[in-house]
Amino acid sequence: MITQILAFDITAVAPLLVLIGVVLFRSSADGRAKNLGRVGIGLGLMLLALGALGHTLAPVETAPTVRTVLEALTGEPVLAVLIAGALTWACHSSVAVVLLIASLATSGVIAPVASLALVLGANLGGTLPPLFEAGTGVARRLPLGNLLVRGAGCIVVLPLLSMIAGLLAHIEPAPARLVVNFHTTFNLALAVLSLPFTDRLAGLLTRFLPDPPRPADPGKPIHLETAALDSASVALANAARETLRMADMFEGMLRGSIEVFRSGDRRRAADISRTERIMDRLGAAIRRYPADIGDEQPLDDEDEGARGQEILSAVINLEHASDIVANNLLEFAARRARRSGGFAPQELDAIAAMHAELVESLRLGLTVFLRGDAALSEARRLVAQKRLMRRMEAEAADTNVRSLQGAAKEADTALAAGVDSGIFLRIVRDLRRVHSHIAALAYPVLERATGGGDRSVGPPPISATRLVAETAPTRDAGDRH
Repeated sequence: MITQILAFDITAVAPLLVLIGVVLFRSSADGRAKNLGRVGIGLGLMLLALGALGHTLAPVETAPTVRTVLEALTGEPVLAVLIAGALTWACHSSVAVVLLIASLATSGVIAPVASLALVLGANLGGTLPPLFEAGTGVARRLPLGNLLVRGAGCIVVLPLLSMIAGLLAHIEPAPARLVVNFHTTFNLALAVLSLPFTDRLAGLLTRFLPDPPRPADPGKPIHLETAALDSASVALANAARETLRMADMFEGMLRGSIEVFRSGDRRRAADISRTERIMDRLGAAIRRYPADIGDEQPLDDEDEGARGQEILSAVINLEHASDIVANNLLEFAARRARRSGGFAPQELDAIAAMHAELVESLRLGLTVFLRGDAALSEARRLVAQKRLMRRMEAEAADTNVRSLQGAAKEADTALAAGVDSGIFLRIVRDLRRVHSHIAALAYPVLERATGGGDRSVGPPPISATRLVAETAPTRDAGDRH
């Protein structure tokens, strides 16, 4: 469609597009308006370049040698396809090559059938730059599929060029329109005919270029591709995917911890501690990755910078939460198991209820992390859950006090019950601290929605640094954190 528009002489609007683009880019603080400014600048410069290309090639088109070479292509359609494909790959623009072919056809330098063969070559050559520049096998699937579809189309259409040229000449006999109309028709026909086979083609490409094997070391990043650093938005998406891997690990730690409380399974506790160390290494890799994005392409867009801060904040909070689970909660559970063989039924009920809230809140937090401002209601629910956790903590403390009152008759029993009670209360407190880190996933969304804080749920932090400071766990003298 762009080729159809540019086939008309609209180079006169190029300076206006550049001017509008510069004004939008320089005067607007909104990310979308800045991007529209970039679009205007790029389109205007492209039109200027195409106009300059036409003036530059005008003398070349009339050169006897060029005419001889191009006229020879009339009887060699395959050679015409290869030449146009190489030219398109070299200049990375099928639009420019198609418009050049239209200009040559208008000058009468090249016959209609040869011009259509050159258009096929331009379509084929346009698939090569993304294929050669893809950084991984998975990234090559899409451009390779594009190459296969267009290659199949060229093979089918190449013997029929004479007939197609005659049919299109009845619609629009002008040579330039013949070239552009064929380009549009070819692409539309490919789209319609290939759509029913996309699933099969996708399966074929996946088998030919399979996903890389997962690293034997689970602490090694999977999605932090160096090749993606050239595009800040793609790199941030990769960092977000890796953060979700951390969240999956943390959810596994949470689900395993309740089993440790119930059964005192030491093997499960060791697995959770090992996962916490893996998360530390993975979190360090994710924190380095946005810094590499800044080196390759500065995050000058406000939305990109804010997203980078959200990812860093989520990673830090997940690391702190996993640290509490592995180094505080499990240690207290082991200490209680050594002292009295486990927890009383009412204590296990309180721990299980708070644990269930943690799992549910984690799912809410990940929804907020993924959807951003579109998940404002979920963000409010998540932070509002902090009140519920405080109430559950208070109820657990009340229940604990009543049990202590019943055990206060004998001195030895009272002393042991007091120590066990202290362990239980620390576990309840640390469960609430874990929830505070999960709830912190909602703060960036609430901050943007309320211009600095959602007063209905308490004041969230005003920056990523303050977020970390306000949600960092406090330490008592007897805690190892």
